[in-house]
Amino acid sequence: MQNPNEDTEWNDILRSKGILPKKEKEISEADIVKMVEATIEEKQSKAGKAFDDLTLDELDELEDDEDDAVILEYRNKRIAEMMAVAAKAKYGSLGEITGQEYVNEVNKAGEGIWVVLHLYQNGVPLCALLNRHLSDLARKFPATKFLKSVSVTCIPNYPDKNLPTIFVYFEGDMKQQFIGPSSFRREDITAEELEWMLGKTGAIKTDIEDDPRPKERPKDIFYTSLKNDLDGGENDWF
Repeated sequence: MQNPNEDTEWNDILRSKGILPKKEKEISEADIVKMVEATIEEKQSKAGKAFDDLTLDELDELEDDEDDAVILEYRNKRIAEMMAVAAKAKYGSLGEITGQEYVNEVNKAGEGIWVVLHLYQNGVPLCALLNRHLSDLARKFPATKFLKSVSVTCIPNYPDKNLPTIFVYFEGDMKQQFIGPSSFRREDITAEELEWMLGKTGAIKTDIEDDPRPKERPKDIFYTSLKNDLDGGENDWF
């Protein structure tokens, strides 16, 4: 007996005559994706916000109301993301190391770990300022390992003219270095400026997109010349 589900010309004729039932359409992977997306859109519309913006309690409440596998999947995904962030957020302070600890703390920091190392000397104002800023940033970005070390303790005979120095490492490889005062642009650099600079290296995920350094006001040549003239200075315009 011929299989009624086969795609044959005869079966097509029988289906057109109503003798055989219409063959059910096979569901493709694309169809499944569209169905899931439609379900998600419907649930998000009912919740009044996107799933990614819902708290775990809100997801629990929505799951209780709907008993829906899609919501359960989103909740489990959110928990996994939170656990991943918590696993990385294991630092949170500016640690101090010596040269003997350098290899283990920096070069062997581990997979996926960013390290920001500040070489400093006591009595250098800019070094002291950077240490304060780095302490704040360490608390703000606990997934990044922030370290400091007295320069000559870490690297024997390291020149004072190179201070402050900040080395940025990822998985033990150096990615960026800031050496000497000019690398930090000004003596009164703010924490926001340093955060922006480190964000550009990839060491931290900052929300600061534009350079926060104060813009210098352009010199008003006309005003300066006029002031000099009124003060009795010479004006060579004429």
